[in-house]
Parts: sequence; C-alpha cells; structure tokens
Amino acid sequence: MKRISLFLIVLLPVFLYGCGGESNSQSENQAQNQEDETEESIVQNAVFTDLDGNEVSIDAYEGKLILIDFWETWCGPCLQVFPAMQDLREEYPEKFDVLAVTVGMNEGPEEARVFAERNDYDFEFLYDENKVFQRLGGRGIPFKVFVDPDGNLVSIEMGSYGREEDYKKTKDLIAQYFEID
Repeated sequence: MKRISLFLIVLLPVFLYGCGGESNSQSENQAQNQEDETEESIVQNAVFTDLDGNEVSIDAYEGKLILIDFWETWCGPCLQVFPAMQDLREEYPEKFDVLAVTVGMNEGPEEARVFAERNDYDFEFLYDENKVFQRLGGRGIPFKVFVDPDGNLVSIEMGSYGREEDYKKTKDLIAQYFEID
C-alpha cells in the first residue's frame, strides 16, 4: 500500500504534467488569440450560416445600418421587439437590415426555420455556428449588435427597452447615418 501511495505522490504529478503540458500551451494560445480579437474585429469578420447552410458575412450588408439580433424562439423580450424592427425594415428597406441570429443555447437552425415560416418578418434568419455571440461576451438574450453602413461596430447591448423604446432608439440610429423623414 505504501508503494502505491509513494508511486502516486511522486510519479502522478509528473505524468499529469507531461500529458497536460500541450493542452496548457494550446489553452494559452487560444486565450492569447481571444485577447488579440477585439469586439470591432469580431463584428467586422463575423460570418453566420443561413438556414440553408450557406455562409453569410456582415460585409454583404455594407451601406445599411445593421442590427445583429441574437435571439431564440422562446425569448419573450426578443419576440416582443420583432414587430418594431419589422416596421423599421418596411419604413427604411434601403437603409436598415435585421440579421436574426439564433444563438444555439437551446435551439438550432430548424427551430428558427419553423419560426421564420410561421411569421412574416423580413429578416435574414441565421445561425451562429462560429460562436460570434460568445466571442462578443454574450451571456444572455436579447443581445443586440449594431453595425454602421461602413461595417464598423456602433454598439453592443444586452436586453431590451420594449417595443416602443427599441423602435425609437433604432430609428434614431438610422437617422444618424441617413436622411430620413
């Protein structure tokens, strides 16, 4: 019994260090890469997947104010604001777009597809396969990211102020970049 205990005390740490050394280096490299990655660069290089499996890049929407709205179908505050964002899409179709990005907390693209088919929203429904939400520090939804017409990060917001306030706030942002009525 003493030999086994001695073996575990002396050799187990050496064995664990040898097996874990590479993982620690990999973890350090990943942490360094994440530190090097700014919110601005994450947003500018964001790539999502549409519900048909195609990649969709933020730069495809250049020239418009973009709302990247991270959501899921069970999120009441997310769904409460969708009609207001649809109103803005209809009022300013050449100036404003909504990317409704399913985060993947409890759902995948299939739930988003069913929701999109049952509702008449003019949004681009996407899935966050590349963990943009997590890389931006997202912990809960609604989580909104606004991107200006040149592809630059405007703001990152957690939560919602309700349908009317989110409408006003977003319309004010549109007015900052475009002449509107």
